[in-house]
Amino acid sequence: MDKSWSNQGKDTDAKEQQLEQFRVNNDGKKMTTNQGVKVSNDEDSLKAGVRGPTLMEDFHFREKMTHFDHERIPERVVHARGYAAHGEFVLYESMKEYTRAGFLQKAGSKTPVFLRFSNVVGSSGSMDTARDVRGFAVKFYTEEGNYDLVGNNIPIFFIQDAMKFPDLIHAAKPEPNNEMPQAATAHDTFWDFVANNQESAAMVMWLMSDRAIPKNFRMMQGFGVHTFRFINDKGKSRFVKFHWKPVLGVHSLVWDEAQIIAGKDPDFQRRDLWESIEMGNFPEYELGIQMLEQEEEFKFDFDILDATKIWPEEIVPVKIIGKLTLNRNVDNVFAETEQVAFHPGNVVPGIDFTNDPLLQGRLFSYIDTQLLRLGGPNFAEIPINRPICPIHNNQRNGFSRQTINVGRVSYHKNSLANNTPSTSTEAEGGFVHYEEKVEGRITRARSKSFDDHFSQARLFWNSMSPPEKQHIINAFSFEVGKVNSQSVRQQVVDMFVHVDKEMATIIAHNVGVNKPTGEQSTVTASSPALSQANTIKLPQTLKVGVLIGNGFDAAEVSNVLKTLTKYGVRYSIIGERIGVIESKEGVQLMANETYLTTDSVLFDALYVVGVSADNQAKFNQDLLININQAFRHYKPIGVARTGMQFLKESNVKIGPGIVVQTGNADFGEKFVEAIAMQRFWNRDIY
Repeated sequence: MDKSWSNQGKDTDAKEQQLEQFRVNNDGKKMTTNQGVKVSNDEDSLKAGVRGPTLMEDFHFREKMTHFDHERIPERVVHARGYAAHGEFVLYESMKEYTRAGFLQKAGSKTPVFLRFSNVVGSSGSMDTARDVRGFAVKFYTEEGNYDLVGNNIPIFFIQDAMKFPDLIHAAKPEPNNEMPQAATAHDTFWDFVANNQESAAMVMWLMSDRAIPKNFRMMQGFGVHTFRFINDKGKSRFVKFHWKPVLGVHSLVWDEAQIIAGKDPDFQRRDLWESIEMGNFPEYELGIQMLEQEEEFKFDFDILDATKIWPEEIVPVKIIGKLTLNRNVDNVFAETEQVAFHPGNVVPGIDFTNDPLLQGRLFSYIDTQLLRLGGPNFAEIPINRPICPIHNNQRNGFSRQTINVGRVSYHKNSLANNTPSTSTEAEGGFVHYEEKVEGRITRARSKSFDDHFSQARLFWNSMSPPEKQHIINAFSFEVGKVNSQSVRQQVVDMFVHVDKEMATIIAHNVGVNKPTGEQSTVTASSPALSQANTIKLPQTLKVGVLIGNGFDAAEVSNVLKTLTKYGVRYSIIGERIGVIESKEGVQLMANETYLTTDSVLFDALYVVGVSADNQAKFNQDLLININQAFRHYKPIGVARTGMQFLKESNVKIGPGIVVQTGNADFGEKFVEAIAMQRFWNRDIY
């Protein structure tokens, strides 16, 4: 069994070397057709006379245009808008006691990975910052084959049985009569589904929380969602759930900010990922697992196979076992990000499934989807999907077959090829399913242990900080307020009164329906791990917008910028125009952004310097707009001595997160401390 696991990831460039065989670099090369014929003219089609008709014999035109006409493939029904990167997974400690999975055997072993982030509801052309569930799909290229951990940034889901998945997505997508709204659940059909499918209660609480508008992919948590199995080399099974915890903590946008960003830069989150990797600020996520012994399956007041339930971390601790680092951007978004094919059924020996009915349905749905999207059964031969281990089987033919299988035998069993390719025993690394005892009558039914829909929704509410609770109320009020049907609005508040009566009553008032009369869940427990108020707060990789004009104090500004750099904080110089800005001492800075090309919503904090510009009135107005907006979004604002005049003219009230340089010898350090906090929810913005 241990034949080669000491070598797992010995060369973490194994996938990189494989992909290199398929890369094409056109720099300095002569143009050819797809058949290799050199092209003499790529500007004009072949004609009968310079003003005559185009000729059918123009093979170059026909090849070029035909390829263009067929460039697109069907986008994913869900998770269409995605962005991805390459990286590696390093194991902290051996998991041999719990699983025979080869890539989890030896501490320090490295495994190449490919991670695709995505939005669930919107089309591929929608905005990054929509309120939505985010996909968090990881492909491990292990020496035993590909293992796909296909999860989300929320640990639970809307439904308990995959039979209802088409209904959920039909309800959440734009309404079919007018194809609106795009990438949004703030409409009648989604909330009608919620009110009439109350198993969604806990998930909707997460969706209305800040978790659904992550600041960026680098600060977004990931979950495997389902209950899986670890099986060790003795055949012992344990239940397991997977967690990805970002090293930089879990942080979110505020809703007003997310909406503005959608217009200012709809590619905000993918741009952040791309630029961070290009700059060497590699995103990092630690892999954690929750495990339960087989005999603990029924010890809780929830069913551990119910995908609408978490295992609270305070009850089942998360054990951190490794770290994933994203360290290389893709070379081609279509070839890699769009053609990558994930499937929860891609597992390796030592990892197996449970009877979670949502997971069971996904095991069919994903591969069925890839058959349509990628044109047939050979999608595993696309470079990004190829395993790094050898592939040998009797599968043949089909659209776009890449391998040339030699020999005349393509069946099993056989004698002409000495019965090869042959199967492997469990000891030889063959995948053997866990032999779970199963018995019962064939039935279309759901376990009574799945019936409680509100206890964990209440647990989530109890776990939120006061600002997070207010954000949830605001989100419900916005989303349900967009629903035209008064009946649906009433049904929604009548449903969520079972989570919290005060919350539902406020929402009812805000959306113009009757006060709900039901009673809330009696659950009093909370889970501090669910609140972002308790997350890690670091200044590294955060970005400051420096609002500056001519006549600044060179020594003062220089010291602040050096301090920001010292703590890994990035900054952009924002001026009246792109180009040189000069201090009163003649020192020059280069402005790389203007008030037309950027906005405070694209930064984590502002440093207000001032002072003079060619069009002073416009310059002053631009500064005030950005200062007021950053203040309204609870962001840190540092103010230079020359910036105080602008602060006085703004709506800013000196208080939490407002750091002024006047009389403050440690300004730089204190400003960095404020930047690390990111939001100051105790600020009075009204």
